[in-house]
Amino acid sequence: MSSKEKNSVTILTESQLSSRAFKDEAYEFYKELRKSQPLYPLSLGALGKGWLISRYDDAIHLLKNEKLKKNYENVFTAKEKRPALLKNEESLTKHMLNSDPPDHNRLRTLVQKAFTHRMILQLEDKIQHIADSLLDKVQPNKFMNLVDDYAFPLPIIVISEMLGIPLEDRQKFRVWSQAIIDFSDAPERLQVNDHLLGEFVEYLESLVRKKRREPAGDLISALIQAESEGTQLSTEELYSMIMLLIVAGHETTVNLITNMTYALMCHGDQFEKLRQQPDLMNSAIEEALRFHSPVELTTIRWTAEPFILHGQEIKRKDVIIISLASANRDEKIFPNADIFDIERKNNRHIAFGHGNHFCLGAQLARLEAKIAISTLLRRCPNIQLKGEKEQMKWKGNFLMRALEELPLSF
Repeated sequence: MSSKEKNSVTILTESQLSSRAFKDEAYEFYKELRKSQPLYPLSLGALGKGWLISRYDDAIHLLKNEKLKKNYENVFTAKEKRPALLKNEESLTKHMLNSDPPDHNRLRTLVQKAFTHRMILQLEDKIQHIADSLLDKVQPNKFMNLVDDYAFPLPIIVISEMLGIPLEDRQKFRVWSQAIIDFSDAPERLQVNDHLLGEFVEYLESLVRKKRREPAGDLISALIQAESEGTQLSTEELYSMIMLLIVAGHETTVNLITNMTYALMCHGDQFEKLRQQPDLMNSAIEEALRFHSPVELTTIRWTAEPFILHGQEIKRKDVIIISLASANRDEKIFPNADIFDIERKNNRHIAFGHGNHFCLGAQLARLEAKIAISTLLRRCPNIQLKGEKEQMKWKGNFLMRALEELPLSF
């Protein structure tokens, strides 16, 4: 999107927000929005009219605003209910990310104990073993695509073992995950995604049948037990929860590991500083989360009650989309916001969200990134980008900031 186009655009569409061209210039565009149009109009096809939020203070306020709902059934009447865009939508959307209290509290409580500080720390040795095993495979080649060879397999192996699902299925999850996070109402994409989600539902049905017959000490078996108790979880909620844990359990971490490595490769002084001072790793991870936020845009929130923001009436049924990436570059909150500084103080980023829907797996993602990056720098001290940084391409994706690949030599 050129500067001329930016100035002439009055409404952004979903396809524009999802385009590679937008991802390439998003940060400059967000900077302009924060200055002059912090509430920017969107056209979201079948979802209707929406607004893009770009300032940090607005994001904090709206992420906690009870007038905004994640479950559209809490906004629309039965007559207003929109038709499902996908045949398999109902089987995969009844999860906590699309729910409001009290349902949200009930669903989150069912899985929260698996993500406590104590439980996450118990995974440290396992994550370290996975990281070393993955590097063992590529180190003799002196080359790897970080995304395919390291950043993707590490978290998908971890979440697969937590859930109790076969590791040989992990490549399928990659395809299905992309279909789920591909926020598109283009007819051709809808058809493809609906077919893929149908495959995912069939897989979940088969997996749940097997777990019913042979329960184990994994998280899916625990969720099935909750479903069997009747009042805890419906069948649709069970499938949706498993789907969410698979997708959210790895997508954010893939992007965190990749984007952090990319930022270090592009900022040689910071890379060298981290190599010389490994005790800065925690601070560096927080800065990577802020600088290239793995989740660029939030999932949608529906307006249940009208309210005024920046002199504009937000009407009932309007959609609110919050740019976490823009909020995390807000100059009023972060001095020198466009500078990657691994020693940044008071880093109050919201890469994992805020309020009720703060990412349940944030601590796991941080631990996985810490082990992955630390191991990479220790075992491959001469690592460098293979090719020019300008050649690296961001995926065309609505929700995520994700690189297509990251070739590295060492």
